[in-house]
Amino acid sequence: MLLELVALALAMVHFGVPLAYYFYLKRSYLNKPWNIRVDENYRPRVTVIVPTYNEAKFIQKKLDNIYGQDYPRSLVEVIVVDSASDDGTVDLVKKWASEHKDVNLRLVEEPERRGMVPALNYVLQHCRISGEIVVFTDVDAFWDVDALTKVVKYFADPNVGAVTASITPATLADDLLEGTYRNYYNLLRIAESKAHSTPIHNGAFVAYRTSLLYKMCGLPEFTGNDDSTPASIAAFMGYRAIQVDDVVVKEPVRGNQFLRKIRRAQHLLLSFLKTKRYAKELGVYRHTKSFEKVWKVEWWLHVINPWLLIVCLILLIMAAFYGYLVALILIGVGLTLLILKAYRMWVLHQLYLVIAAVRNLWTREIAWSK
Repeated sequence: MLLELVALALAMVHFGVPLAYYFYLKRSYLNKPWNIRVDENYRPRVTVIVPTYNEAKFIQKKLDNIYGQDYPRSLVEVIVVDSASDDGTVDLVKKWASEHKDVNLRLVEEPERRGMVPALNYVLQHCRISGEIVVFTDVDAFWDVDALTKVVKYFADPNVGAVTASITPATLADDLLEGTYRNYYNLLRIAESKAHSTPIHNGAFVAYRTSLLYKMCGLPEFTGNDDSTPASIAAFMGYRAIQVDDVVVKEPVRGNQFLRKIRRAQHLLLSFLKTKRYAKELGVYRHTKSFEKVWKVEWWLHVINPWLLIVCLILLIMAAFYGYLVALILIGVGLTLLILKAYRMWVLHQLYLVIAAVRNLWTREIAWSK
């Protein structure tokens, strides 16, 4: 009975904390107006940086997508940084540039592939960035025509340091896999942003105030992400780092989803374990009460909470082995609930975080096989 009681208590904490947090944010912040000065006519210079490695399939469509933005073309520069592609990506970029002379496009070629974050830092270190705002974007993420215009309006407020878009699956087939997950987290991140900032941003479209990137001494390379870690540092600097609800980017589900999810979870865990200390070591940390509350809950949900489910399951299996009926019933209920998509997606993402924590012991997957 002791095993069953402990397992039940762990299950209540595991599911109760995120549910309570979700409904609290939804009720308290989601429908509140932004406490930000927004200027629809704000038009700063923007630098869009696209990292590539063997992206011949997508690069021309991506450049067309940026070219089609309704933002003034004279205020946009595009930098493609290629990490030694061998599939013709570079030739396609050069061809596209020759056909679009009215675009300020630069191609930066790294001599070898070291990973996305080192590639972006290579640009920040070796190129003169003219934009007041820098946008990082994945090559397979496609924006609505007014995405840039909508995002930069939030930077009219000098307290805003980072802005990211909401993400939606690109196709109906992808939506069946990702829709529930995306809807839950988009709502959560927007509500956190209205409270102050969210520590989790999306690499499909993430924009920064350029001056902050240089204050950070570039992107930290202890994780492989260009979104959540620098955005969290911006929030620790006292700036707002927000996900907005009026810019949605469509992103396809590509490749092995299991490995992709594990890799993303690895980078998020490293971000939660190291970013706050890193901001303090840089000397840029400022205590912001509202963001600290968000950070602590998200730290718990990513670092500790998944393990409660694992321990709970182990205890129930042990109790069932000794013939305790309640344990068998609880295991049966848990397995039956897997028919619910929301529950199934939640359990899967807890497993991703647990596997990622173990995998981080020997590899960080900064540069991965495609």
